[in-house]
Amino acid sequence: MTKTEKEFAIETKCCRDIFEKKTRDYGTSWRILRLPSLTDQIFIKANRIRSIEETGENRIGDDVRGEYIAMVNYAVMALIQLDLLNPKQAVVDNASERGLEQYNETLELPLETALALYDHHLERTVRLMMDKNHDYGEAWRQMRISSMTDLILMKLRRIKQIEDNDGKTIISEGVEGGYMDIINYSLFCLIRLEEKDQSN
Repeated sequence: MTKTEKEFAIETKCCRDIFEKKTRDYGTSWRILRLPSLTDQIFIKANRIRSIEETGENRIGDDVRGEYIAMVNYAVMALIQLDLLNPKQAVVDNASERGLEQYNETLELPLETALALYDHHLERTVRLMMDKNHDYGEAWRQMRISSMTDLILMKLRRIKQIEDNDGKTIISEGVEGGYMDIINYSLFCLIRLEEKDQSN
């Protein structure tokens, strides 16, 4: 296992642990959120991080690390919602064949199902990152965390535009790719923050 794979394994486990604990506490209440609402939740988190980066002020005290974790988890929720809301049109792995249609009428998912869907989408997102990382030569390690925050906000603006266009695109990838990029940029930031903490 490479250094990057180990770092991703640590950060994805942290995100998953929080998702699991919150699911045990609240169930899958997030399923009430439509995709634009999930997009807006991610936007709020990214915008707060940018505000802290620009002003140097953090008045409510919640750490920035927690905001990146939240963005990972909200983006995974969005990918799950895409599967559950459109099981016959799912982009990957034919959701209807995975028996997801049974959850169209209910907001509540069993814990095991929610975690299985979480793992499925996080694993395929990380696989995409590893392929891109190979081609780009780990360029993200030379980027400023603030630049990655900006890229997340750019992806969110693109997603919002696609949502406002009823999901139609001419040449661009759909919202799935945007959510996956947000997950990976957030994980990059978590790794970089950990490196900074260790060097201090």
